[in-house]
Amino acid sequence: MPITPDNRPDDAALATRRSIRLMVLAMLAFTLNDTLVKLASETMPTGQLIFLRGVLATVFVLVAVRLGGATLQPRRLVTGWVAARAVIDAFATLVFLVSLFHLPLATATAINMATPLVIAAMAAWWLGERVPLARWCVIGVGFGGVLLVIQPGPDGFNVWAWLCLAGTLLTAARDTITRRIPPDMPSIGITLATALAVTLLALAMAVFEGWQPMVWREWALLTGAAAFLAAGYQLIIRATRSGDLSAVAPFRYVCLLTAVVLGWVFWGHVPNALAWVGIALVIGAGLVLLRQGRSGR
Repeated sequence: MPITPDNRPDDAALATRRSIRLMVLAMLAFTLNDTLVKLASETMPTGQLIFLRGVLATVFVLVAVRLGGATLQPRRLVTGWVAARAVIDAFATLVFLVSLFHLPLATATAINMATPLVIAAMAAWWLGERVPLARWCVIGVGFGGVLLVIQPGPDGFNVWAWLCLAGTLLTAARDTITRRIPPDMPSIGITLATALAVTLLALAMAVFEGWQPMVWREWALLTGAAAFLAAGYQLIIRATRSGDLSAVAPFRYVCLLTAVVLGWVFWGHVPNALAWVGIALVIGAGLVLLRQGRSGR
């Protein structure tokens, strides 16, 4: 059937669905990165670990720039919204990883899943996006599921969990700022600026922590983590530069199941019955939001 003005697909809906797919891939990449980094943290100082991973990730990004033939202006990487996003992301990364090293993988990931709620508020206030009441309700149900996974209490919601929540707020600010970056700025340039900012901040931390010799296992873990990190950076930037941000953001939830599985495989952490109910709510909320995005409601 020929495409006419009456049956032409809605560009905004198509952009949102494309961004959702990119977000799913980004979350998978970040979860694999977190797993490898958490394994490496068992034998490495935090600053050294994050710095070396940052160096490797920067190398991967530079190779991608070279192979892709992108033209970058160095001045634009260290000014404006690109620089602001990179700095916020650097602190978000540092805060999240420090908390991750002291929490179960699934718990840290679940706390980070509060990001869509914060993003929805920022999108409505800062970007002027209209967030329907029905979507607010669905996101609220998803967040309720996250709380069932966390099961906050005197023993479970400790200082590291609060630190992880602070990282979540920074992550939401990072993703909202991404929408302010001019469209003509290549996504790979934003990725490079972010990798450099994280690396420099970690270097400052490593100076105070000290340095220790490394074995091949640690190099292998960091190399794999850096590759997944570089891919995640690029995917999430592309996911948050177009589409309805309040509809795309909840698809961070997909990494929760991956984190649960990997946490069980590597550390024997098994969610209890209440946590599984929370996971079901999170997945259900994500599916409803996908349907809302398709229908334009």
